[in-house]
Amino acid sequence: MTGSHITIDPKLSSLRSLFPVLERQVHGKPLVYLDNAATTQKPLAVIESLDNYYRHYNSNIHRGVHTLSEEATTAYEEARKRIARFINAASDKQTIFTRNATEAINVVAHSWGRANLGPGDEVLITEMEHHSNIVPWQILQEQLGFTLRYVPITEGGTLDLSELETLLNERTKLFAFVHVSNALGTINPAAELVTAAHEVGALALIDASQSVPHMPVDVQALDADFLVFSGHKMCGPTGIGILYGKRELLEAMPPFMGGGDMIREVKMSGSRWNTLPYKFEAGTPAIAEGIGLGAAVDFLQEVGLDWVWQHEHALTSYAYERLAQVEGLRIIGPGPEQRGGLVAFTLGDIHPHDLSAVLDGDGIAIRAGHHCAQPIHDRLGIVASARASFYLYNTFGEVDKLVVGLEKAGQIFAF
Repeated sequence: MTGSHITIDPKLSSLRSLFPVLERQVHGKPLVYLDNAATTQKPLAVIESLDNYYRHYNSNIHRGVHTLSEEATTAYEEARKRIARFINAASDKQTIFTRNATEAINVVAHSWGRANLGPGDEVLITEMEHHSNIVPWQILQEQLGFTLRYVPITEGGTLDLSELETLLNERTKLFAFVHVSNALGTINPAAELVTAAHEVGALALIDASQSVPHMPVDVQALDADFLVFSGHKMCGPTGIGILYGKRELLEAMPPFMGGGDMIREVKMSGSRWNTLPYKFEAGTPAIAEGIGLGAAVDFLQEVGLDWVWQHEHALTSYAYERLAQVEGLRIIGPGPEQRGGLVAFTLGDIHPHDLSAVLDGDGIAIRAGHHCAQPIHDRLGIVASARASFYLYNTFGEVDKLVVGLEKAGQIFAF
């Protein structure tokens, strides 16, 4: 079975034309971009929103009363409102702009965590986490003396929930977990895990970096206490992300950084903080990037996240089937029914970096390494893996090109 036997959705052809970078060649070959879990390409609508800001109303926001400042402020805050609606936040005051999901998690760790954690308390995370949801808690653990526990993963790349009732207990203050693994593709039962946390009185933080761009995510339906994601993984610019939090939690948390705009009043004797969300947005923000993320949200809503998810699921199932036919290839993680739009693998004893270099020669971009998820690789007994990750503009024909490239690599290295 090859991509030529699959009907090409006319919507897909139309979508691809909106991404300028997909027209380029790499080493004389048409670009096949399969590194979307690291960052996605940007549609014209997002590129033009940045260009329009810098060309026509570039200005700082919130404090100016001149026309450009008012226009910039309106565009920035309207983007925040659209992003809040995109995840079904009850209020845009609950959506805080950060640089990325990493910074969003650090805000929770160093603001909520410092105010609420100490000896005798426990934080629960999983072996499946990106480093950004491991390292902040390890740093804080050393400083505050709480206990950090981990939900293990199975050989099949899913969470081992058999001991969850023991790991989640009356000492647990926070359960922080990934919605979709960036290294395995595993889709975790987020709503079920949030409920389990709440049953013991713990809060739940969801790293939704690999779910918000690909499927409908409703923060109220999930009942998430905190949820984070990055703009650059969802057609938006780099340098912009979102921290969502329940209002009562954000209201009670102290500021993460001090400076301009996060204050209401400053005296030599002390200061009073601004209201939400500005309390957590010190200094001049990433204005153009915030506006660009608003444009990305508009674009994704126009495409339809249900369509995006169905397309990616079909691609992933097809890739899983085709890759399984490559001699010596080992797919890491669960079957296609339990995974998002990526497939990680090893090929014989070829180092993933060498594999990526061979594929790059044919214009195929994949990821190679530990994907900021070393504990997963340690658990599975491998140093690194290769990862092909898909998005709304990828095609079945590109999967076929990946397979041909991998077969070529196998012949070159003759493992």
